Order: sequence, then C-alpha cells, then structure tokens
Amino acid sequence: MRLKARVTVGAAAAALLPALLLGAVGCSSNKDAAPAAGKTPDPKGSAPSGSAAASPGSAPGGAAAPKAGASKLERSALEQGDLPGYQVSAQGKNPNAPDGQPQADRKACQPLADIMGDKPDPAARETVNRGIGSQKQVGLAVSASVSSYAETDAKALIARLRSAVGACGTGFTATVDKQSGSYREVRTAEYKTAGDETVSWTTTAAAQGVSAQVHVVVVRQGATVVRLMALNVAGGQQKALVPQEVADKQLEKVRGAS
Repeated sequence: MRLKARVTVGAAAAALLPALLLGAVGCSSNKDAAPAAGKTPDPKGSAPSGSAAASPGSAPGGAAAPKAGASKLERSALEQGDLPGYQVSAQGKNPNAPDGQPQADRKACQPLADIMGDKPDPAARETVNRGIGSQKQVGLAVSASVSSYAETDAKALIARLRSAVGACGTGFTATVDKQSGSYREVRTAEYKTAGDETVSWTTTAAAQGVSAQVHVVVVRQGATVVRLMALNVAGGQQKALVPQEVADKQLEKVRGAS
C-alpha cells in the first residue's frame, strides 16, 4: 500500500498538534483521497512528500523492534507489526517544526496546551513517540507516546487535565515559537481503558481559517503516562476517534514491559 502525506498549510498551524502526529499523517493511507492543500491544519509544520520510511531517523517499513538492552520505556512503545492494519513509524519530527511546550493564554488551560507539546508536560522524565497511520480508515492518523514519571507527578498530571477540561470548555489559544492556534469546544469524551486512570476529550483545533477535530486520550498506568491523539486528515470536519485496539495494545505493552 502506498503511504503518503499530502497535508500543507501555513506555519501558524504548527502550534496546534504534537510533532509526532505529523509522523502519523505520513503513515496514513491516502490511496483514495488526499486532502487539498490548506484544508486541514498541518501538525507542527508541513509534511514531506513520500513514505514515512523515507524520513530521516525512521526505520524502513516503520518502527523497528527495540534493540537488546532497550529501556523499559522503549520496550513499552508500539512497533511495526503490533497492530495489523496500521503503519507504525518512529520518524522524528519535521525539522521546520517549532520546539518546546505551547503556552496557553489562560492559566487554567495550560495542562491542555502542554499535552500538545513534545512531551505531555515538563515533569516527564523521558518520552518515546510513535506515529500511527490507519490502513483501514483513510486519513486517520494517531500520535502515541509513552512517558516515564515519578508516580506522584503522573497522578498530578491526570488531576490537572481533568480540571482543565472542565474549566476550558469555551476554548483557549496556544502559542509556541511565536506561532499560535486555537482550540475550541473542549468537551469530555467517554473512553474506557484498562489503565489506572483515564481522561479523554475532544476539541476543534483551528489556525489560518481552517480547522480539524481532535480526540485526545491520556492514561496513567502506574508511573507511566500514555498519550494518544487522533486526527482525521481526510477532511477537517471529519470526526476522529482513537481506535480502541490502539489504546488496548499500547497499554498491553506498557504492562508487559513492567
């Protein structure tokens, strides 16, 4: 199956989504329909043309199996072959994408801005990212990350996210590297996992007059935090949902690596 990313918009959209979601876009199957330029926000910069495997730092055919002696967190990360019907990539982020954690214009919403950054929040000790593209649902891209924490910090993150979702229903603006985007209609979304604690919400990300619906799921399993984010690049108004099988497999790997 041919895997291409053909999402191109201006730089302002780069503040909207984690860099690794760009890698997921590169894995997403666009064999039947690709979004026209400017029709959906570009996750942290423009995606290069070609397969995810062609990107610098990515493994041929997707994320390779962990090497001998890999850390527990690396063993927890998804790899190619874990999810039939999906392409898993470990490609690095676009070199033109901004670095760091987005800053919210409302203090109460900062945890929701942080979750869109390179790591779930500044307390994360280590983060391993993956991009996942669905070969079942055209345009569905998922960013998956696993992060190690002190367990008290992991619990505090979940609590802050729950409070922020409740306080930021009307939305907020986030800025990173002088680039801004907005998140509208932040809504709690019911989502069940086998983790210790789960928080899930949907929002509409917008920049330069274009928008896309995003679904975010954050799960704590002990001192490990799983962050999953889904975006449908086949059309800006298409609803996105983190596939249950992706969440289940990711948590299975976290438990297996413990």
